[in-house]
Amino acid sequence: MYNLPQEIEVWYIIPVIRKELSRILTKKYEMSMEEAGSALGVSKAAVSQYLSGKRAVRVKLPKKVKKEIEKSAKIISKNKNSAIREMQRLLKVTRETNCSCTLCKKYNKGILSICQMKPKKVEEFR
Repeated sequence: MYNLPQEIEVWYIIPVIRKELSRILTKKYEMSMEEAGSALGVSKAAVSQYLSGKRAVRVKLPKKVKKEIEKSAKIISKNKNSAIREMQRLLKVTRETNCSCTLCKKYNKGILSICQMKPKKVEEFR
């Protein structure tokens, strides 16, 4: 049994992107947890859990992805309606940097024997 790459994104990558965006939006751009949650499509409680380390703790993103999250946070801080577009862009970045493939390899034992993707070596994940 294995998970599709899209499932890896849903279970691991999207939560860690939301966690980083929550952190930046509340700290750097001084949004309330409610405002950040509203912009990101999650509850205030979810933002609180991201910030307290109760959610999205298994994955560490590569530096390039983190830099792109910083850019997205700046855009979202100016226009909360841009969050969906920015999440789509960030997911594309994770695919382009093979972050998705690296996580898939980690959480899908033996998947590379049937997958046609060739993951590049990127920063290590926890």
